[in-house]
Amino acid sequence: MRCPSCGSLDTQVKDSRPTEDSSAIRRRRLCLACGFRFTTFERVQLRELTVIKRNGRRVPFDRDKLARSIEIALRKRNVDPDRVEQTISRIVRELESIGENEVTAETIGETVMAHLRDLDDVAYVRFASVYRNFREAKDFEQALAELAGEDEDEPGPTRP
Repeated sequence: MRCPSCGSLDTQVKDSRPTEDSSAIRRRRLCLACGFRFTTFERVQLRELTVIKRNGRRVPFDRDKLARSIEIALRKRNVDPDRVEQTISRIVRELESIGENEVTAETIGETVMAHLRDLDDVAYVRFASVYRNFREAKDFEQALAELAGEDEDEPGPTRP
């Protein structure tokens, strides 16, 4: 592993432990050249995914890009970072388990929206507004109606 400080390839693992959800291994490393300490994460990758964009272009799947878009949707929301990381890992596992090497951007967007709906309603609407390209207030009203409709379907306390 290359040292982020000096670029040396002479690094040593000092400690390894699984993350809380056991989806990755956290490794503390030491650069033997400059003494810099840093952390890396090792994750299981079931397959190399390629994203088919709406314009037909194919690009490699980027977990970090997915994480950034979710973090933008969750900006200034009080959601536990561990829950966010677990959600991102679940989304990636779900996409990898589809069984195809190529996945459409629409599939990714819909999967993210389904998971954000469970994580945080405001983040769901924020993400949907970009993903579905909201142009008018009625677009937001529709998204909110979808959320409200889902809440009505859930059994609640009955009134006499």
